[in-house]
Amino acid sequence: MRRASQMFDFIGFKEGAMAFLLAFALAGLFTIAFKYVYQWVTPYNEKALIREGNTAAAIALAGALIGYVLPLASALSHTVSLPEFAAWATLAGVIQIAAFTGVRLVALPDVKARIENGEVSVGVYLAGISIAVGLLNAACMTT
Repeated sequence: MRRASQMFDFIGFKEGAMAFLLAFALAGLFTIAFKYVYQWVTPYNEKALIREGNTAAAIALAGALIGYVLPLASALSHTVSLPEFAAWATLAGVIQIAAFTGVRLVALPDVKARIENGEVSVGVYLAGISIAVGLLNAACMTT
């Protein structure tokens, strides 16, 4: 038979589960918002390109999403309130958008044509930059 100290703490779980669901939902909303802003900023139409089977566009978008979600995970682990999390989530999005814009202006001024032509190497490059920025972004949130 189990002792009282070994019993499942349903009340504690219920409170933790509610906090989890709220944080998860907020993180999901921020991720969706980031996706729409990112797609608005890019000079090509990811939605249409991906529907047409453009792998380069899919890889670039997937990398941007992973690069954004990495700092969200860090923020969820290191913040103490949802408003603080929201501030870090917003900053993470701004940094990701700035990184894409910088790469587009400096290294890939022809990114629109190259993604639309399905150049997988460009999609992988953009995904790599996004993930690298996301990792640095996440690490900086712990200081």
